[in-house]
Formats: sequence, structure tokens, C-alpha cells
Amino acid sequence: MSFELISLNDGNKIPALAYGTGSKMKRHDITQYIEQAIEMGFSHIDTAAFYETEKYVGKAIKESGLARSEFFITTKYPREVPIQKSIKESLANLGLEYVDLYLIHQPRFIPDLLQAWKDFEKVQQDGLAKSIGISNVTDVQQLESLIKASNVTPAVNQIELHPYNYHTMKPIVDACAKHNIVIEAYSSLSPITTYPGGPVDVPLQAAARRIGATPTQVVFLWVRAKGAVIVTTTTSKAHMAEYLAVADLRQSTALTKEEVAAIDNAGARGPPSSIATRLRLVNMKETMILLVVGTMLAMYGLFGLGNASCYQVSVGV
Repeated sequence: MSFELISLNDGNKIPALAYGTGSKMKRHDITQYIEQAIEMGFSHIDTAAFYETEKYVGKAIKESGLARSEFFITTKYPREVPIQKSIKESLANLGLEYVDLYLIHQPRFIPDLLQAWKDFEKVQQDGLAKSIGISNVTDVQQLESLIKASNVTPAVNQIELHPYNYHTMKPIVDACAKHNIVIEAYSSLSPITTYPGGPVDVPLQAAARRIGATPTQVVFLWVRAKGAVIVTTTTSKAHMAEYLAVADLRQSTALTKEEVAAIDNAGARGPPSSIATRLRLVNMKETMILLVVGTMLAMYGLFGLGNASCYQVSVGV
């Protein structure tokens, strides 16, 4: 089952799951991974001029043989380049006549955000982007000032959002909801990938057991419970299938209000300290070293190349 479409405030619709091409993919030829994502069922592809992956997205779209209408393509304006010039360069890289969503990537680096947004409105008027929006706007006053001085309200605000920062991000999430601006959430898997072993693990695992899902899928169900679009990435076909399967889970077994609240409350306690996380990673590395060295010593003894008992192993942190 494909992910549902979410209505934007400009009348367009956006798929609730996007395949991102940033993170570790930046400045790499990732054509094969985008092609695989498309084959698996992703229709919403998220890129940016800064990522330098637009041309690979364009190549994958072309080689898919699918109609343009089958895709929802997002790209982002960087900075220092005139907006009209930048969008035309992005479209040339993508091999498209328009993008479905064009975002200001990092507004804090834009000297005159209000003027930039007026230029974005012109991009939309010219048909080069169906919808326009912002990314990484976390200050409510900045958002309100932009809306007050504009003719077009941003359709989307793409921000980092996960259970450990939800308490901090809630004011901007609520402000966006007030103006019918859809939140797109990136780095939502941080409790699993960046902060393992923290308090959020407990409610994630409990919900996963109840519905027969993985903790990763529970995080994505949590994102959807907040009404946000999921922006995620992977080079693993198995993970792609895991992510896409969330659409079926959401139809059959949504998280309960109590489960969402438990994740929120655990996240409000904050992630494990950076020191604790580093120690866990060091311990994992130390264990792997000991396993490798132990195997090597066993091989020495097995082949009569030495007396394993005479070796002492010391691994320092």
C-alpha cells in the first residue's frame, strides 16, 4: 500500500513519505539507490542544490520510464545565488520543467528573507514550482513575520523532528498548524541511530511488541501521529521495504494516544548524555577488537604458529 497524500494550504497534495538524498549521500553518485527506491515504491524524492544530488535524481527519474505525474520532487534553494538562476539550474539538473516543492534551505543564512520569499512567490507564479515553502525555520517570530509580510503562506516547513527534540520544537509545530503549514520531519530516527539506549527506547519497544512492528516503524508512526511528512534515507533495500510497510501498519494498527504520549514524555527527559553514548560506542568497538584478536590467537594455536596462552591482550579506552 502506498503512503497517503496530505493536503497543502495551496490546494496541492504531498506524499507522506519522502526518500531523502542528503546526509551521507551528499556529493556522491547515488543513481542506483534512487532507482532502487523508485522500484520499491517511493514516489516523493527530496533533494537540494547543496546536496549536489539533483542530477542523479534526474537521471533516475528518466531511466525509470515513469510519467512525470508519478513523482513528487522537492528541491531546495541554497544561498548567495540569485533565486531565478538557482531554480533554473536545479530544473536543468533534474531534467524537469517544474518541481512540486521548492524550499528555502537555510533561511538563517539569507540576508533578506522577506525579499527572498517574494522571489519564491515569483517562482511559483512562473510555474517553476507548484508549491513553495521553508526549511529549518524554528523561530516562531521569524515565521509570523514572514507570513505577515507575504502574499503566499509557506506550504511546508521541513525541520529536524524526533521524540528527543519534540518538546523544544512544539512551539514551531503548533505555529505551523495554526497556519495550516505542513511539517516535514527529517532525522526522526535519531533515538535509534544517534541516541540508542535512551529513555525513548522503552515506549518504542513496548509499542513495537504490541503491533508486531520494528522500533523504526514505531518512530515513523509517531511522526505521522504528529501529522508530519517523513523524510528519510537509506541505501538498504531491506530498510526501504521496512519504511514503506509503515503505510500498511498505519492503516491497520495506529499508535494509541497513550503510546504517543509515552513517547513524548520519554523524549522530554532528553537523550542519553553524549559521554554515555560515546562510552557505549567505545565498548562496542572494544568488544569487536577483542573478538577479532581472540579469533586470530585461536588461529595461531590451531595451526601451531604459536602458543596462544603466552599472549596478553590489553585494549585501552
